[in-house]
Amino acid sequence: MGGDKKEKKKKKHREAELADSVGEMHTSENFIIQPSERVASLDASHWPILLKNFDKLNVRTNHYTPLPFGCCPLKRPIKDYVSSGVINLDKPSNPSSHEVVSWVKQILKVDKTGHSGTLDPKVTGCLIVCIGRATRLVKSQQSAGKEYVAIFKLHSLVKDEKRLLAAVETLTGALFQRPPLISSVKRQLRIRTVYKSKLLEYNANRGIGILWLDCEAGTYVRTLCVHLGLLLGVGGQMIELRRVRSGLHKEKDNLVTMHDVLDAQWMYENHKDESYLRRSIRPLECLLTGHKRVFVKDSAVNAVCYGARILLPGVLRYEDGISVGEEIVVCTTKGEAICIAIAQMTTAVMASCDHGMVAKSKRVIMERDTYPRKWGLGNRAVEKKKLIAAGLLGKFGKPNDKTPKEWLQHCPPLEQSGSATKRPPKSLRRRTRPILIRQIPIDRLICPNCGFPLDELQFRMT
Repeated sequence: MGGDKKEKKKKKHREAELADSVGEMHTSENFIIQPSERVASLDASHWPILLKNFDKLNVRTNHYTPLPFGCCPLKRPIKDYVSSGVINLDKPSNPSSHEVVSWVKQILKVDKTGHSGTLDPKVTGCLIVCIGRATRLVKSQQSAGKEYVAIFKLHSLVKDEKRLLAAVETLTGALFQRPPLISSVKRQLRIRTVYKSKLLEYNANRGIGILWLDCEAGTYVRTLCVHLGLLLGVGGQMIELRRVRSGLHKEKDNLVTMHDVLDAQWMYENHKDESYLRRSIRPLECLLTGHKRVFVKDSAVNAVCYGARILLPGVLRYEDGISVGEEIVVCTTKGEAICIAIAQMTTAVMASCDHGMVAKSKRVIMERDTYPRKWGLGNRAVEKKKLIAAGLLGKFGKPNDKTPKEWLQHCPPLEQSGSATKRPPKSLRRRTRPILIRQIPIDRLICPNCGFPLDELQFRMT
């Protein structure tokens, strides 16, 4: 009891001291919120993936109701993390790309895997392996740019390095190419673009050099090495090839080997250690960091997953430089990718309008019902549901004989509106085909209208 009294006395003494200090502060300083145009600083430069530099985006509104659904891509449960992940795999020499992807599928025990572009069996380097839900982004990654480092050999020695540099510079821009004799595609002439090329090293005594290329997807480097030899007049061939970049992922961006993936899965299965799997696999949002971003409210997420258009009232923030027809990524406030969409408004139009369609979804990435449904909760929708339950409207909300007149005044049926035409009955909607009644061979028939002879078969059709 004595100890409790001492604690109470100490507490009262502290409160008295605090009151005295607060009183002194009030008398000595003036506490007023001063008007200012400065915005509160928020440093989002270190935020992960799609939330990076979130503070530099254009703000349409900051008012929305956050929902306790979804999560940050890096904090997903391990099963969801793996089934919506991407591996930047260092493909070994000899097995084909399809074999490697199949092995990853067996190791991780997942349903679906895909890759970002085929590498020939002898080629090594970056192969983006998409797992589960991330396979929805495979097509967009297959058309992304690539970088290669190739070792070539000239059939005769070329001592003049300047001549070689001029030939390498010639092999830049749009080039005609036909795939090699041993290839998995049809051998037809096509155009591929080489954006940059650089001679890294050349040994004039052996006629061997190292060539770096930044090129379009589908470029055959073997063919380029042959063309290089033809330009020099000595002939040439490719000895070895390695891909050092695929899309946005380079060799330095968390490149892992097949053994790393196998060991990470073994550690998880035997020791329940997720850390190695999380290091080897990255979220699918890493593939979309090059797209312009539009952030929407949590209440609009599930509607977009069901195919709804992205409208301006549901937008929170958007990026600079968006143009009409450009591919953008639609994100949640937690940094999850909802879909890839085609922009229907520029950044300037978004800033000046208060309604309208921002974008049309091209490929939905997020699973449906990850967030709750938030449509059909208005007064009109609730009233419509009651009428359907009472039998005053059809199953899908269409008016019938029992529909009240008050409802029809606000919502006229399609037959009465000028924009829609009445559909024909089902009996007339079936596809009709001409039926052959009989076939009459006629050697000489005179047309009763024009009097010309007709030497052919006559068909009477109904």
